[in-house]
Amino acid sequence: MAITVPVWVVQSVLAGRSPVTYHGFLEDLSAAAGMTLQEVSAEAYQAAPYGLILVATGGSEEMCRTVLDQGVDHPVYLLTYGDGNSLAASMEILAYLRQKGMAGEIIHGSLESVAKRVSAIVRVAAAKEALKGLRLGVVGKPSNWLIASTYDAEAVQKAIGAEIVEVSMDELQAEVQKNTYEPNVWTENLLSKGYDAKEMERALAVYGALKRIAQRYKLGGMTVRCFDLIGPFSTTGCLALAILNAEGIYAGCEGDVPALLSMAILGAVSGEPVFQCNPSRIEGDEIVFAHCTLPMNMPTNYSLMTHFESNLGVALRGTLPEEPVTLFKTSGDLRRYHAEASRIMQNLDECTLCRTQIRMKITDPSYFFTRAIQNHHLIAMGDHVDALNLFFASIGAQAV
Repeated sequence: MAITVPVWVVQSVLAGRSPVTYHGFLEDLSAAAGMTLQEVSAEAYQAAPYGLILVATGGSEEMCRTVLDQGVDHPVYLLTYGDGNSLAASMEILAYLRQKGMAGEIIHGSLESVAKRVSAIVRVAAAKEALKGLRLGVVGKPSNWLIASTYDAEAVQKAIGAEIVEVSMDELQAEVQKNTYEPNVWTENLLSKGYDAKEMERALAVYGALKRIAQRYKLGGMTVRCFDLIGPFSTTGCLALAILNAEGIYAGCEGDVPALLSMAILGAVSGEPVFQCNPSRIEGDEIVFAHCTLPMNMPTNYSLMTHFESNLGVALRGTLPEEPVTLFKTSGDLRRYHAEASRIMQNLDECTLCRTQIRMKITDPSYFFTRAIQNHHLIAMGDHVDALNLFFASIGAQAV
């Protein structure tokens, strides 16, 4: 989808007397950022959910002050370049914003660094809009072993506008008993693998049940107390969650709400599928993550196996690209978070770990030993740390 970013251009009335080069700057920046930076009026800038102010020349400070004094409901980002006293004027405007207690930032530097920052701003603004009103289901209670993975629904609502909806395990079990689902491209792909037909039938019954619950409660995401499915149905939720994630419904396991919140935020910021996983071992600056839940649209290829702990159900063993990734987790009240850029070094195939296994580099092993935000962490392809830092700065959270 093409992204258009509103840009209000301010310049001195005397700008016509000397060459102004901002048109070429906007064109080059649009190409570098992969989006269209479009000039708009002051009124359109004020009304937009986000935007940039291009300070084209010196002498534009008063014009900018007049509009900003009328009120803007989003942070003020002052886009500058190296000509026309653009930077000097922006510094005066930023100082004025600080005096008024308004949020503001100057964006200046190489074309590459400016494009990266603009991209982060746009992605965060889009993520906040996507999260606003998002309904996240908790199907059953959080698993008993998640003794620290608590959440604060009121704090979540206040911070990002998302709502947490509780759904009983009885309701899920009643839906599973219907043993039906709507076939789609994902289920057809799975069935083409020729895996055990009985196991597939049971696993897809769970998918159909969760999909109907998502539709009934208008859920954009859910986490499931999945181990409660093992006794009555001799299956797990692994395959169901893999399909739901591929369909764009954030789906996590074990009833872990902080992990689900992390999944939704990382997914909204990155636009990528998200892998919920456990740290399994750390050696120096290398860490192994593993889990039996994996979005179907994330690996380059996959095979089907049972769930690790129960040896039941159907789970994906996926191969992920050996490329840069983002490692992330937030707390259940969204007041703390951890985000770091990493890289997948190797896909593993060990019989003593959950089914999808990856070895990665980490920058700060001490985080996991002294201040980790619970056990589950989230991984998405690509480096999204700048955008995550910007997102959490906007809601007053602290990096750990």
